Amino acid sequence: MPSPLVRPLDLTNDRVAGAVHRIGLAAYAVEAELIGFDGIPALGESLAELRARPLRWLGAVSAGGAEGVEGVVCGVLAWEEAAPGEPVHLDRLCVDPAWFRRGIASLLLRHALTELFAGRVVEVTTGAANAPAVALYERLGFVRGADFSPVPGLTMASFSRRPG
Repeated sequence: MPSPLVRPLDLTNDRVAGAVHRIGLAAYAVEAELIGFDGIPALGESLAELRARPLRWLGAVSAGGAEGVEGVVCGVLAWEEAAPGEPVHLDRLCVDPAWFRRGIASLLLRHALTELFAGRVVEVTTGAANAPAVALYERLGFVRGADFSPVPGLTMASFSRRPG
C-alpha cells in the first residue's frame, strides 16, 4: 500500500469536514481511554463547531483507487495561524484508529515542521498519560515543559520545539 500523501484540507467540503470530524471523535475516544478522562472538549464538539474554529488543516490522504479518484483521509493536523515571530500552537493531531501504528502522525508532524513551520517555535499539549503522543513529540525533538491540570482528574503535558 503506498504511503498517504500530505495535503491541505478544506473543511468547506462536506465530505472532508465529515471525515475530519469522525477521525477526531474516534481518536479522542482512544485518548480518553488512555488518559482515564472522558471530558476532552473535542469529544463533545459538533461538526458545525469544528468548522467554525479558526484553524488551518493538513491531512494525510491515502492514494485513491484510480487516477483522479480522491483517497481517504486517515489523519489530520490542525493549528491556529500565528503572527510572525510568535509560536505556532498545534490544536490537534488525530489519526483514524484504523491507521494507527503506520506512521501517519509522524508523517503529518514532520511535514508541518519542515515545510510549514521551519524556523518557528512550535508548541503542543497532550494528556500526560498519552504515552504514544508523548513518545512521538519527544522523538521529533519536542522538549517537555511543565505539566498542568486544567480540571481535576486531568494532567496535561506541554511540549515545545525550537528551530534548529
